[in-house]
Amino acid sequence: MSTQCEVTGKALAGAPMSFFERWLSLWVFLCIVIGIVLGQWLPEPFHWLGRLEVAQVNIPVGLLIWVMIVPMLIKVDFGALHEVRRHVRGIAVTLFVNWLVKPFSMAFLAWLFVRQLFAPFMPAEQLESYVAGLILLAAAPCTAMVFVWSRLSNGDPLFTLSQVALNDTIMVFAFAPIVGLLLGIASIRVPWETLLASVVLYIVIPLILAQTWRRRLLAKGQAQFEATLAKLGPWSIAALLATLVLLFAFQGRAILDQPLIIALLAVPILLQVFFNAGLAYWLNRLAGEVHSVACPSALIGASNFFELAVATAISLFGFESGAALATVVGVLIEVPVMLLVVKLVNGSKDWYERKTT
Repeated sequence: MSTQCEVTGKALAGAPMSFFERWLSLWVFLCIVIGIVLGQWLPEPFHWLGRLEVAQVNIPVGLLIWVMIVPMLIKVDFGALHEVRRHVRGIAVTLFVNWLVKPFSMAFLAWLFVRQLFAPFMPAEQLESYVAGLILLAAAPCTAMVFVWSRLSNGDPLFTLSQVALNDTIMVFAFAPIVGLLLGIASIRVPWETLLASVVLYIVIPLILAQTWRRRLLAKGQAQFEATLAKLGPWSIAALLATLVLLFAFQGRAILDQPLIIALLAVPILLQVFFNAGLAYWLNRLAGEVHSVACPSALIGASNFFELAVATAISLFGFESGAALATVVGVLIEVPVMLLVVKLVNGSKDWYERKTT
């Protein structure tokens, strides 16, 4: 098992950022434009798609989310959980930032900026929904892209694999309670049945499918496993982009009426990214962890499982909600901001490894 984890970890860490991933922000921007244009030009077909629901879950979006999430979860090796023993301090920092700092700091930033500082510039009826979307965005740590960020920062591949496996295990049980708690604190009604259904639909079932598929692929050899991941990557991104086109087809009028909303929502997201990355990086240095561990530990806390956030926001609040829009802003800025964070941790390596007096 250890050998298999090592091979998988190195393979994931060595995988280059794909063309779609590298230009994700550009594709998201194009989806905004395409979605808005199509939504204004052909409103009826999109409203028909929006009505295809079962138990408040939109069927087209549900299928797209599965296509989006399953390839990412195939990368997760739960056999790597035993590797957490190799870097206990780094794992402790990761868990502390991801689950005890990140969701709560975002809830505070959402309250501060959306409900206080920016409230006069936003539609009053959507303020609670924007806060909810930001909370959803921060409630689950990154699953797939953290492998890319780790590779770009020369992170330890086995540590990266083990922290992703551990975070995903915790997410199955902690995502719904944390979201429910923070929405309740923010005085936002919590539709618990829909929230729990979202966890089952967008975490539990895709995880089971992905791990079953993963075992079958690995049984055919590492080469088959890596080749399949390479083929599935574009499908995952395409499903994300198709979801965004649908979302912005519904959001178009609100964005045209309030063009500054996206920029305003980006402010708390950016602050959250740099705060959590900086905190995790600094805590790892205090704890005496090596730089190759501190980098992925900081980067997983800075990035988000935005696919899950988008899906849950749509299920809980609908296509036309501020929550759905807020989660998509996270998608829009994810790649350029995280590339900047990678550059910062790489550029500060000498400082990090300097002896503290």
